[in-house]
Order: sequence, then structure tokens, then C-alpha cells
Amino acid sequence: MTHPQDDNFFEDDELKNEGEEQELFEHFRFVADKGQGLLRIDKFLMARMESTSRNKIQSAAKAGNILVNDKPVKANYKVKPQDVITIVLAFPPREIELIPQDIPIDIMYEDDDLLIVNKVAGMVVHPGYGNYTDTLVNALVFHFRDLPMQNNEPVKPGLVHRIDKNTSGILLIAKTELAQTRLAKLFFDRSIDRLYHALVWGDIKQEEGTITGHIGRSLKNRQVMDVFPNGDYGKPAITHYRVLERFGYVTLVECKLETGRTHQIRAHFRYIGHPLFNDETYGGDRILKGTTFAKYKQFVQNCFKVCPRHALHAKTLGFVHPTTHKPMFFDSELAPDMQQLIEKWRHYARHKAFEETEGPAETDPSAEPID
Repeated sequence: MTHPQDDNFFEDDELKNEGEEQELFEHFRFVADKGQGLLRIDKFLMARMESTSRNKIQSAAKAGNILVNDKPVKANYKVKPQDVITIVLAFPPREIELIPQDIPIDIMYEDDDLLIVNKVAGMVVHPGYGNYTDTLVNALVFHFRDLPMQNNEPVKPGLVHRIDKNTSGILLIAKTELAQTRLAKLFFDRSIDRLYHALVWGDIKQEEGTITGHIGRSLKNRQVMDVFPNGDYGKPAITHYRVLERFGYVTLVECKLETGRTHQIRAHFRYIGHPLFNDETYGGDRILKGTTFAKYKQFVQNCFKVCPRHALHAKTLGFVHPTTHKPMFFDSELAPDMQQLIEKWRHYARHKAFEETEGPAETDPSAEPID
């Protein structure tokens, strides 16, 4: 009996480069029949996973990604009747010609196994529908051009997760198949610590909280993800948050991901009534909170211009190194546009607080709160 569980397969080309928390791994589960004869597990899996090479299966075994009855086994393990076998593989790259391009990228760390990139907003991670060049992967292929060949092939960037085009911040890239396979297992096991900073509309009541609810494609618009609280559709998603700073009409929050679903943070905060600031897809690109002051409207429009994308940044990343097994932790500076945006709201909040205590310099009797 076979139960493939591809946790990150995109059905629509238009969304293949989307997903600010998208994890890239495949999870498969097999149960050996009662009459199963003794057979090496790599051969057993080869017969059931026709699109996967034996080298990749053996690499998964070496990485500890093949479990039999919840225990890791080597490639020469002999499958027995009714064994429960699970395997986690790095997501297979799509067959697209990767053109090296000399594009500047901010590399925070690099060794023989991996590198950490601080991605700028506006850069697509991987070539795909409508974006076959000028992506982060094109830049990395160029960066890897002088590295020694691996298995008689040039080194290719090994993606284990990706962030959306208009999300800035930290990305982890593998440089070897073994590192990619081990890192994929860390994501599957929820052993990767990730924190995001987001500016959302409204004054969130609680200082901290947890948002739950299955996330899946909207039944009305497949380019948007919806939250399904009853769990009858989509995949489980959990986002923890805490308030970092309040500006009255918007709130700066820190988000800790327990799962990695497409548009998870954006869909979850829209679901609780606090869309991300300037998130066009989820309704945050219009004035949702504030007053009808003409000056306030102009202020918000200026904020939209300062940060012309949803206000989300992948701030930190913590994990165990796939080869040295040492703890690794990286913290990135907020993108300049988000820094400027937050500073504008900080200044506005201070000015508003001063007016409330000292009295407004200018009043408008027609101004009403926007709820």
C-alpha cells in the first residue's frame, strides 16, 4: 500500500514561485505486504518510486531520512512483511535550463555544504512561469561556476525552502545532495527555527497568540490561499505571533512558524482581520484603519510608496548544520524599505500621542474613525 504525501507540489504554474514559507520536500509512506519477501530497502523503494534514482535513495538512507517502523535504516536493510517505511526527499528540481547570471546577492555565510542568503524584495527565487531569468537561482549558478564538479555535473543550488518574490530576508541553500537531503528532513521534522517580522493593519488585542486553521487554495480564486477552520480542506497550519511595537492603526509583529504553507503568514493574518500592510493579494493595499483626515490618507499613500510590497521579512533562521551537526543561527537586518516604513509609522504614532495630550494643531470636524 502506498501513500505518497507531496507536501509542496504546486498544481498551478502561476504559483510556482510563490509562498513566503514554502518548504521543499516530499514525504512518502509505504506498508510492505504480508507476503513481502526479504529485499534490500533501496531496491524495494526503487520499484515503487520510478522517478527517483537509486543514488538519491541511497543518499536519503545515508542522511537518516529512511525510517522503518520509526527507526532510521541503512540502504542494505532487508524489508520484512508489514514493515512501515517512510522516506523524506528533497523536492526534485524542475527541468529548466539554469542560465548563470552575474546578479549581486547578499551572502551572509557560506561553507562547503551550504550558504545563507539575505534575499532582496522583488527577486524571484527559482526560474518558472513568467520568470526564467533574473532569479536568485540564476545568480547562485553563476556564483557556483568555479566550484569542483559533483557526480560529473556542475554544482546546482539545492533549495529546501523558498520565500515569496516580494518577501525579503533569509534563505538557506544547500550545495550538496547530502546537505539538501538532511536539511529537507529538518524541515519535515519541524526542527528549523524561523522568525518573520510583519507590519499588519490594526491594533492586535493580545500581546501574543497562535493562529491555526488549514490553509488551501481558495475555492473561488486559485491564486489566493484561504483558511479553512474546520479542517475539511487544505493542510494544517500554525503561526505563533507576539507584538513587537504598536503604532495605533498598524502593529509590528514577530511570527514564529510551526508549519510552512504557501502564503501562511499572509493568509493567517487576513483570516484574523489583520492583513499585512500593502499586501495587494490579501486586501492590505488600501486604508483599513485610521481616520478620514485628508492628511492621514496622504500619509498612508506615502507609506505605500515607501514600501511598495507586502511588509514581510524573514528575520532569523536557526538549524543544526547537516555535516558538522553544530547549531547555526542567523539574524538579518530588516530590508531598507521596511525600516523606512516602520520609522514613518513610529513617528506618526508619537505625533498622534502628542496631539492627544497637548491638543491637535489642526482639527477636521468631518473626520471619522475607520473601523
